[in-house]
Amino acid sequence: MNLGVRWTLHGDGRTPAPGAVVRPDERLSWPRTAGLGAQHVVAMFGASFVAPVLMGLDPNLAIMMSGVATMVFLLATRGRVPSYLGCSLSFVGVAAAIRASGGDSSTVTGAVLVVGLALFLAGVAVRRFGARIIHAAMPPIVTGAVVMLIGFNLAPVTASTYWPQDQWTALLVMLFTGLAVVCLRGFWSRVAIFLGLVFGYALSWVLDLVFGKIHSPVGGEAVDHWRLDLSGVAEADWLGLPSFHAPSFEWSAILVALPVVIALIAENAGHVKAVGEMTGDPLDDQLGTAIAADGAASVLSTAVGGPPNTTYSENIGVMAATRVYSTAAYWAAACFALLFGLCPKFGAVVAAIPGGVLGGITVILYGMIGLLGAQIWINAKVDLRNPLNLVPAAAGIIIGVGGVSLKITDTFELGGIALGTIVVITGYHALRAFAPAHLKEQEPLLDAGTSAYDDASADASADGTAGQQGGRPTRP
Repeated sequence: MNLGVRWTLHGDGRTPAPGAVVRPDERLSWPRTAGLGAQHVVAMFGASFVAPVLMGLDPNLAIMMSGVATMVFLLATRGRVPSYLGCSLSFVGVAAAIRASGGDSSTVTGAVLVVGLALFLAGVAVRRFGARIIHAAMPPIVTGAVVMLIGFNLAPVTASTYWPQDQWTALLVMLFTGLAVVCLRGFWSRVAIFLGLVFGYALSWVLDLVFGKIHSPVGGEAVDHWRLDLSGVAEADWLGLPSFHAPSFEWSAILVALPVVIALIAENAGHVKAVGEMTGDPLDDQLGTAIAADGAASVLSTAVGGPPNTTYSENIGVMAATRVYSTAAYWAAACFALLFGLCPKFGAVVAAIPGGVLGGITVILYGMIGLLGAQIWINAKVDLRNPLNLVPAAAGIIIGVGGVSLKITDTFELGGIALGTIVVITGYHALRAFAPAHLKEQEPLLDAGTSAYDDASADASADGTAGQQGGRPTRP
């Protein structure tokens, strides 16, 4: 059985020839492959460590399970889709909403475990019926609106929790990170969040030395405190297991988390398409497998108390910059992640990120998540002049961002992300059922990145082989 764990040496094993690329089934020398793996860890570090901190989960366990998730993904796709799986920022909003309603870490991980299971089933459905089933149920207007409301729903978290802890540090970190994203080139622009964290650490340390403690709100009450408190780092061990816990399940929390499935499907589809274009290997037939593998990896992680995972665009950017698409580098990165996860002192450094630093970084991160929804609309050429598109999206976004709630019973209510998503999806399809014909005219639901996959599925259905695993689709 080919599991994608055998690689041929590319050239002399040193550097790709001019214009050449290192394909997924090739590798450079092992020392260089290990170095590339370390580079991938650095690339995913910023977002993958900030996300579990924002979700209130153990960063050590998060990095360890990101390594495990990456291994699961590479095995499932048989080494054809080089990707790193890290903690998904899409879940930060739902974690905040669940905790605000009284949930704890086990409630959060239980809710996102169900999301992982739903994502796995969606991947299975795509493998069986093709991507058309996803696009028909969730056209770009719906997907973009849900991604947008998930991102912008996080705005109050930054405004009320992180920014007030140290507003001037937050402002400077925001400016530095923004400059790093825009002005730096190549690999350095891909690790701008990490650079922002380093800058914020150093700035907080200097401000503590110069001005002493700051008087600001922490946990709702204004107190005197150090901006950078490293006391937990000194007490942490160098070697040890992260903290595990079992998930618990509550319907209210699950309903809040489920809309993230839409964002993850869109994210996976975009990443698979991007990797296929870079490697020159059409990966349309791997879309369902990639989505299912992402879901399975998230279920595995959340089952032991870790965060959910998804493919990382930061690492796709590293591949584009280095022209090395070898999955061997991702195996090396996964091994490094496992080692970092076994170092509690390393996790303590991450947990000590000052609140003001998080304030500056989350202003950009949360806004970027929301604007990805707008990017989905732009790419799909969604016409917002069409009331069939405009009305459900407008209503759902305001409900999701504003935290509008609908009380169903004395003990159960829908609100925020969950209610906004329901309004967008049901509103769009209900209005479409009654809309006049001229409002229903739109661009095809499928783009070029998924048409080959669906054509292959249709051909397979015609000859009775639909659903079988195996070879790549025949391209004209």
